[in-house]
Amino acid sequence: MKKTINAFFVAVVCLALGQTTVFASSHREAPLISNDPLADNTDLYAFRSPQDDSKVILIANYIPFEHPAGGPNYYTFGKDIRYEIHIKNNAATKGDDIVYRFTFNTTSEDPTTFFNIRLGKQNLKTTYTVERSIDGGTSFEKVFANGVVPPANIGPRSIQNGVVGLGADSYDSLMFKAIATTNTGERVYCGPVDDPFFVDLGGAFDIAGFRPNGRDGLAKFNCHSIVLEVPIATLQKDHKAVTLAKDILDPDYVIGVYASASRRQIRTFDSSTGTAGTVAGGWVQVSRLGMPLTNEVVIPIADKDKWNASAPANDLSFAHYFENPELALYMDRSQYASSVQSLKALSIQTKSLGAFDFRNGKKGLYGLKGSAAVAGTALDDAIFGTILLPDSTSPRAVDILPIFYTGVPNLRPYQLATGKKGNPLAAGKPFINNFLPSLDDRLRLNMATPVTPRNSPDFSSLGIVKAAVLGLTDPRFNGSLALQSIPNMDGFPNGRRLEDDVTTIELQAVGGVALAAIGLWYDDYDGRVSPVTPQLIKVLTFNAGITQNDTTLKTVFPFEQAPWAGFSGPGYVGPKGSIAAVMQYFDANQDETAVGLNWKMANEMYNSHYIVERSVGDVANFVKIGTVKALNVDDNNYQFTDAAPSLDQTNYYRIAQVGKTGEVSYSSIRKAVFAPKNALVVSPNPAVGFIRINSTIANLHMYIYDVTGKKVAAPVLSSGFAQVSTSSLAKGVYTVVAENNGEKIAVRKVLVQ
Repeated sequence: MKKTINAFFVAVVCLALGQTTVFASSHREAPLISNDPLADNTDLYAFRSPQDDSKVILIANYIPFEHPAGGPNYYTFGKDIRYEIHIKNNAATKGDDIVYRFTFNTTSEDPTTFFNIRLGKQNLKTTYTVERSIDGGTSFEKVFANGVVPPANIGPRSIQNGVVGLGADSYDSLMFKAIATTNTGERVYCGPVDDPFFVDLGGAFDIAGFRPNGRDGLAKFNCHSIVLEVPIATLQKDHKAVTLAKDILDPDYVIGVYASASRRQIRTFDSSTGTAGTVAGGWVQVSRLGMPLTNEVVIPIADKDKWNASAPANDLSFAHYFENPELALYMDRSQYASSVQSLKALSIQTKSLGAFDFRNGKKGLYGLKGSAAVAGTALDDAIFGTILLPDSTSPRAVDILPIFYTGVPNLRPYQLATGKKGNPLAAGKPFINNFLPSLDDRLRLNMATPVTPRNSPDFSSLGIVKAAVLGLTDPRFNGSLALQSIPNMDGFPNGRRLEDDVTTIELQAVGGVALAAIGLWYDDYDGRVSPVTPQLIKVLTFNAGITQNDTTLKTVFPFEQAPWAGFSGPGYVGPKGSIAAVMQYFDANQDETAVGLNWKMANEMYNSHYIVERSVGDVANFVKIGTVKALNVDDNNYQFTDAAPSLDQTNYYRIAQVGKTGEVSYSSIRKAVFAPKNALVVSPNPAVGFIRINSTIANLHMYIYDVTGKKVAAPVLSSGFAQVSTSSLAKGVYTVVAENNGEKIAVRKVLVQ
């Protein structure tokens, strides 16, 4: 006989709350969802792609603590679950603006074996469908079907053996073959990966006992990941490309993201066979995640399920936990700081600038409410003061609350202290604008903020905290109030990169580092010494013990590393990426009728070849025009000549770097434009005594280079004409280049005799 049972976690909450329920989760911190791992949303990432900065990478991870050897029934995505990524790009609308929905199906190819993989067949073979809504979830369009989810990385016999296993070249080859492109232009990967989050879980939950030599509680565990690469023009509210942003903090390029999982209300089990039967009823969201660690370290245990049961639109009812965060009590010497030595480096301002106390229950900046001092700032009641200065006992509404609920606006006082001359409410140096005032828990990202290269010496896992330090102390940035691209402005909490140490950043933020960045310095600053006081240095040098992932990350899509294998012999080490090469530069230089492409590679060991691609007129239709074999010797220079470019349209070029196991990484895009012949006329040719230059185009800058690339002259056009003496030039071939606003528009060769 059949027995119909409401899935217990839905039933309990429905009985308790009497409403449609919403749950949140991240690594098992919510009591109810911890019993439903397939629907447990562990982490969310959103960052501008370091591989192609016209795209954004969205990553939603599920299923915590997957042991690599957790057979015989290895984890995979649930077939009766809706996994969704929600994007908001317009504060004037209600709810979401774009939703991506993933649904999965599993089949058993060989039910006669107890092995998950045998003789080239898979049990729990998983496929998926992608749907997209551009009206906030009212209607969905199927944009991809029959996507392939790679199996668990069981071990070398199951994955690579050609007789009893799948016969794959490597697990990486399965991952890269599983990457698909939707019919609306997004790239997608769904499958198992190394869990990229890192934290000392044991220390953290022993009352904030973070240890300098602690243990990464997620080391060598896997999870399942949905990775999307989406063009910025798709996510931007007016569908504008990032090249149209007015500056790097353009507010029209801010998005807010959260991920979720939903189940049907009723599940039917067959008691005669012990198998699941059917599901029925409406869909109920059972997991959601926006900002990392919200439900883990901000929401207290008594309210975790209540938080789970609340939609993002209701998040303001939990604002008091951000206005007086519990963790602040363990950094407060008048409370429990003496008993939590692991946080002794963190100490919240009690008399910043001699007047402002930000300990829990204190006034913070509330004493300025309604005064002329805050008029025209974000603290003005006419702007956001009723949220940021709600009452006299909510001091952290001014910093912690906006980080989680609104993003940070490029308004006073939320600018760097650089140039403020001791007044934190004055205008300072802009350094972040990811403001989207939907007043809910979302991961916010300004998509116009430039990418910090992962191989840059300035790159830091401390994200915005490091950007603030550079903006305050580095002479490249602290001598001006002008907006500059400071490294790591694209880091957490302006989005979240896989490398970002969010645990350390959030603990530093609770310890008042954001307040200090805008000029509300620590107590040991007396106005006479440098504000970079010992207390500030302690906060900036604090870390939560585990500061990076336990293995590498990929440098190409899907960026997360391959999952740990269940068995790999006595010398078991973590997975390694097969593309480690770095493209140091890539240039496109047009001659009179051809384009020369030059690129240089470093750390090149695992590449197979390079594919040269060209698109004419736009960047949407690249085609292969040539192949160059990889030499796999460090510091290689490569050249390729396009002898047949379009002479009347813009030519766009990119290089596809192909690894030995089939993975592909794309370079940035370069362009070449051929001006009309009369745009640059060089005569006589050969030149004897002088070079005459004529042009019909105004505002050109002219340069002459020798064969080594050295600039030998920069003639100035007068009424479209210039003449250069060749008396000081050696005989040989020279290149005359015409530029407009730094962009080459015409090139001519001339022989000097």
